[in-house]
Amino acid sequence: MRRWSELAERIAATSRTSEKTGLLRDYITSLSSDELPIAAVFLTGRPFAETDQRAPGLGWAAIAATVTTLAGVSRSTLGEAYDRSSDLGIAVMDVLAQAGHAPDPAQAPTLPEVAATYAAVEAASGPARKGEVFAGLLARCDPLTAKYVVKVLSGDLRIGLREGLVDAALAQAFGRDLDRVKWAGMLLGDIGRLALLAREDRLGEAELTIFHPIKSMLASPTEDAAEILSRLGPTVWIEDKYDGIRAQLHKRGQTVRLFSRELHDISSGYPEIIEAASVLTWDGVLDGELLAHRDGTVLPFVALQGRLGRKEPSAAVRTTVPVVYVAFDVLGLAAPGSGHVDALLAEPLQERRRRLTMLELPMLEEGGTFVLSHLASADSSAALELAFGAARARGNEGLMIKDPLSPYTPGRRGLGWLKMKKALATIDCVVVGVEVGHGKRHGVLSDYTFAVRDEASGRLLTIGKAYSGLTDAELGDMTRWFEDHTVSKHGRYHLVEPTVVVEVAFDAILRSNRHKSGFTLRFPRIARLRPDKKADQADTVGVVRRLYGDLQAGTEHLVTAAARDTAGADADPDADADPVADADPVAGPGGG
Repeated sequence: MRRWSELAERIAATSRTSEKTGLLRDYITSLSSDELPIAAVFLTGRPFAETDQRAPGLGWAAIAATVTTLAGVSRSTLGEAYDRSSDLGIAVMDVLAQAGHAPDPAQAPTLPEVAATYAAVEAASGPARKGEVFAGLLARCDPLTAKYVVKVLSGDLRIGLREGLVDAALAQAFGRDLDRVKWAGMLLGDIGRLALLAREDRLGEAELTIFHPIKSMLASPTEDAAEILSRLGPTVWIEDKYDGIRAQLHKRGQTVRLFSRELHDISSGYPEIIEAASVLTWDGVLDGELLAHRDGTVLPFVALQGRLGRKEPSAAVRTTVPVVYVAFDVLGLAAPGSGHVDALLAEPLQERRRRLTMLELPMLEEGGTFVLSHLASADSSAALELAFGAARARGNEGLMIKDPLSPYTPGRRGLGWLKMKKALATIDCVVVGVEVGHGKRHGVLSDYTFAVRDEASGRLLTIGKAYSGLTDAELGDMTRWFEDHTVSKHGRYHLVEPTVVVEVAFDAILRSNRHKSGFTLRFPRIARLRPDKKADQADTVGVVRRLYGDLQAGTEHLVTAAARDTAGADADPDADADPVADADPVAGPGGG
């Protein structure tokens, strides 16, 4: 593992793609058959393969307890090291190095031993036992190795190893065609197995397999209808962009499984979909969307959150928030009773749609639990804008625009599919807090918590948090300003003078019990700085309330009922709330 860690350091130290690929190639050719698949998986920044359903289940608290005990330091020492780098692996390395941790090199863990420990951590019961297993591994690691053991374990590698470089290195290392390597990788979803097949010249064995999910094809965002037609025209296919959960459905006989976009098995959370699909007469793999849907109406995503994070929804939840599966693509079909799947990914979309239509699913508007997406076409900007408005009126996010000749490319965000979304509106907010960013933004204050004014009291009430929209130059300038105008610090979080106004775009307004304004924004992003406005010119809670509108209010009883029954679910509709919101230190006179 030490040699793997040294490789990772060298990759992180260069920005040249050719040099990164060369380093990978030389390293890969030096590995044994036991080491190769493990090293390849670790290079993706994961302890297990992407299609592996396991997760270590070892969080920050357990890792911190292990590290601080081993180094003989306080938790605050590790916290201070983390604040300097915004990287847990680097913080662990720094703390261990400063403590003089220097285990016997003869006891250094090998790649297979690290992989075995990750598996043992996952299998262990409870944080204490997981921590004990992890501590045994970390004690044998020098500081550099410990850095990367932690980074892989926490899924936070960040060494500038973009997707595709490992594929290119495998192709070079074993003299294989790069396109064949990429294709096999898309089908397998397991780069460790891909590495072995490439070495052994068995790439042809890779195939689409039922109950082994593959990555979803992604769409590039755009708002401009003319740009869409210039890229995909003259005629494009359009579907509603549903406000739900992307889900891949696999079926063989009466056995059905649903997999999330992250390739996790979510079947038990949607038993009505499993039941509806199990009686159908075909076998294969579909791509689609899970939607909250009631009385012929698509409900907003906040309603669907009542179904998230629950292994087995109660009868009350199923009744309150019914769901449907809308199929919009078919990735493979198999003859009943056959073990072989006819993969359709390379076929053009128009052929895949023809095969999907042959399954004779009802349309969404016709009712049912397992339905087919509505498909139309457009050949002008006016037609696209009209379709976009109609999709929004049906309660959907916008449009998916697709090239009818496009193949299905798992995990790729190309130009074959585009998504047309527009901000619901923008509001002018006051920045009340900022936080040190992560990754390439670890040295700047890039996460902005913002608030709106309460008309009656004049207080600033938090409504959300955003970290995207500004340029690097703007972030740099504003970091210096916020550092000079910080009122107090709470770890990585800075309370700042509430004078900076930003225009914030968003996709939806949701009710919130965690923000003092009573609302939160879905997918907020900073549209622009507003130096022309003062804080007392920012928008008010009343403006937000009016924007919230009748659509959400009409379905709020469903959301509220679901929330009561799903108390304690993993999903958190207010995940963007600021870390000191409960104190509300910017509320002004009278406090929170």
